[in-house]
Amino acid sequence: MNLESCVVPPLAAPPCSAFPPVLDACCSVRSFWFDRKDPRAIFSDRRRETCIVDVGSPGTKGRKPLVIDPDVLADFTDLPFPDDTFLHVVFDPPHVARNTPSGAVTKRYGILTGDWREMLRKGFAECFRVLKPGGTLIFKWCEVQFPIDDILALTPERPLYGHRSGKKAQTHWVAFIKPNSVIAKTDTTGKPATP
Repeated sequence: MNLESCVVPPLAAPPCSAFPPVLDACCSVRSFWFDRKDPRAIFSDRRRETCIVDVGSPGTKGRKPLVIDPDVLADFTDLPFPDDTFLHVVFDPPHVARNTPSGAVTKRYGILTGDWREMLRKGFAECFRVLKPGGTLIFKWCEVQFPIDDILALTPERPLYGHRSGKKAQTHWVAFIKPNSVIAKTDTTGKPATP
């Protein structure tokens, strides 16, 4: 018996991704990150700018500038990443509709302009496109102008759960999971779906 024919070849290493496991699709100033330079994430935004906040008034004196410095300069409606790349995506888009950014909040987060509903619809679609099957998406929304239910209606994906936070409980954190082939082939009871 030839022993060489009985040797099982070693398993091939899984393909390695050139990307970290997390994408922040519109990072702004990375305000909710514990580590704003976390190597497990790619920080993306369509803006690269420094906004001066200290304009000499009592409420702004001594405040540091807002520095928006993403790793990747990209619009969340057209992300430059392959399909099924990230295990986790954070989506915290602008939530105020205005013609121009006029205060610290709109300078920090940006503004919704034009057909902003379509912009958010495309943003959801792009975030789910780059998310791996079974991966999670965390969506953050503040209801200063538009209710969360109206915004969640812009995606066909079903949220898992959510949480309200903030002084007025207007900020919502909503978790989604991207279906994988097993989940997609089951009905809401977990049983295989009938064709």
